[in-house]
Amino acid sequence: MDRLVVDSSLYRDAMSRYAGHVQIVTTAHEGEKRGVTITAACSVSDNPPMLLACVNASNPKNAIFEKSGRFALNTLSADQIELANAFSGRDPAMTSEQRFAMGNWQELVTGAPVLKDALAAFDCRVVEFKVMATHMVLIGEVMGVSFGEHKPALLYMDRGYRAL
Repeated sequence: MDRLVVDSSLYRDAMSRYAGHVQIVTTAHEGEKRGVTITAACSVSDNPPMLLACVNASNPKNAIFEKSGRFALNTLSADQIELANAFSGRDPAMTSEQRFAMGNWQELVTGAPVLKDALAAFDCRVVEFKVMATHMVLIGEVMGVSFGEHKPALLYMDRGYRAL
């Protein structure tokens, strides 16, 4: 089959019409914490429970996700837009400590930071790590789960936040 090359800006425009749940993926390693707002995450299996999360490979700070061997996927509610913005990197002057100070965090099993009031949070150990083009794909076995209050979910579509 001949390979058709799709322009990356055209691809991004098409993907902007794809509604994605907004999550913060977090980890901790040797006293350092890292968190990133993402929409690229999904379930892989329910037996054993596994999921995947994708983070940008071009940011050298994201190498901590591989080094730590653990991560938490924290699903945000519609009233957590400030947290989503803080961990998105829109304000590069904001430090990791300032970002984490905005939320109420706990640890479950792996030691990754888990947002106490996330709609759902999945505490994972990394079972596979792979760089695919521009992103790192983290596949994690879910070691712990926590739930916050049931509220409308935060989505990202058409390059803006939405609620469901």
